[in-house]
Amino acid sequence: MRVSSVIFADFVHENSRTLYGTAFILTRSEVAAEELLQDTLARLYPKWDRVASSDSPVAYVRRALINAFVSGQRRRLREVSVWAVPEGRAQGDVAEAVTERRAVLRRLAALPPRQRAALVMRYLYDRSDGEIAAVLDCRVATVRSLISRGLVALRAQDDEALDARMRDGQGERS
Repeated sequence: MRVSSVIFADFVHENSRTLYGTAFILTRSEVAAEELLQDTLARLYPKWDRVASSDSPVAYVRRALINAFVSGQRRRLREVSVWAVPEGRAQGDVAEAVTERRAVLRRLAALPPRQRAALVMRYLYDRSDGEIAAVLDCRVATVRSLISRGLVALRAQDDEALDARMRDGQGERS
């Protein structure tokens, strides 16, 4: 078990940032993201030899993370999101970047969990329909539908936001 512990610790050290990023995008909360990632890693630790011997341990853990998120959404009540300014120095207008990031996360948060997970896997991790279908345990046609409906919903939210700005006299329609 000692060898597995070292490999596990190395994996967590090398990949926790990207896995936490996935968890944060899905949960919209720092605390919930940490909890989701920790719970997922704790659940996988007893079978770490199987995870480590897979073709891509990161993909294996990411799939478990997304499955835990989707399953958890069926059971739990909504939490209030806590927003934080990103760490480090950013180029350009930091306030605008934070505002844009919050708007994207807020719009994603309005989507059902499976649509959100499908969009994150497609556009953040560039996964194929087949890979997403395997993670979400559904057909490829269902993945296409989830992505299509998610994009339609995001576009509708953009249109609603623009219309609201127009009513308030703050925007221009192109």
